[in-house]
Amino acid sequence: MTTVQPAAAPPADHAVPVGSPPLEVIGRMRRWLRGTLRGKDEVCDLALACLLAGGHLLIEDAPGLGKTTLAKALAVLAGGRFARVQCTPDLLPSDVTGFTLYNQQSRQFEFHAGPVFADVLLADEINRATPRTQSALLEAMAERQVTIDGKPHPLPGHFFVVATQNPLEHLGTYPLPEAQLDRFGIRLRIGYPARGDEVELLRMARSVGPEDGHGEAGSLPTGIELDRLQRFVAGVAVAERVAAYLVDVGRELRARLGGDRGPSPRGLLVWQRVAQAWGAIEGREHVTPDDVRHVAAPVLGVRIDLPRGEFDGLLDAALAATAVPVGRQGA
Repeated sequence: MTTVQPAAAPPADHAVPVGSPPLEVIGRMRRWLRGTLRGKDEVCDLALACLLAGGHLLIEDAPGLGKTTLAKALAVLAGGRFARVQCTPDLLPSDVTGFTLYNQQSRQFEFHAGPVFADVLLADEINRATPRTQSALLEAMAERQVTIDGKPHPLPGHFFVVATQNPLEHLGTYPLPEAQLDRFGIRLRIGYPARGDEVELLRMARSVGPEDGHGEAGSLPTGIELDRLQRFVAGVAVAERVAAYLVDVGRELRARLGGDRGPSPRGLLVWQRVAQAWGAIEGREHVTPDDVRHVAAPVLGVRIDLPRGEFDGLLDAALAATAVPVGRQGA
């Protein structure tokens, strides 16, 4: 099942003045997004970092924990058209990318764009689709274009995929291929909220509708503003020593895993960009070693296929074995 619609727009009195300082706008985005998923500030902040870094987001957890709620909130921040694909085993690649159809009246072939041509695509329960259909997203996520009948079709510049998946032990799921996992910026697990947050969630549900729970804190940017913010994040300063530290941790992970396993150079580039976004979310225009460490698990967890406990131990060991740079701003 596919739905395409404009992303919900914030009220007029919540519009951000054009040209507002980027760090101020990012702060407003952070406060608003935190209001959409109660008690999950860290998850919301990391999801925002992925959006600002220009990556794609994979949310993995059990049903009913707020995966789709978070995805819709990110679509509001991104602006533009929002499309949702409910993945099922009978979903075809053309249901995602689109298809060419012969028009008997005009006697010409016409291209009918699929939901992938939205600004924000929610692939709900992506691991319920077959591997063939999952791979249809591969080119779109990597190149921001799709090729149909030999003709390339460009996607929006800040095309953003939010994919949700259920744990693999659930019936009827297909593991994502390694090549597609590497196209995601980060992987998040939401987890169950604290008791107090669940009590408050029940209270709020008695006074608002099921779609009225989005936070109201702060003002929101437009889709055009997002382009400017992503360019700002790309320019956040990374000192040479901090970049070398990131590379050293990556190489330590490869050495411990052996063979050809471990983060690829593309994975290191994504890691650096997400660290830049995290620095901006924290209100800084430079990256510190702590930023690199903070986003390491969600960035690398999607690229190193190990059980969660084993991966956590591996990452902790690699971080402990790598000397942290010292000096002003890690320079």
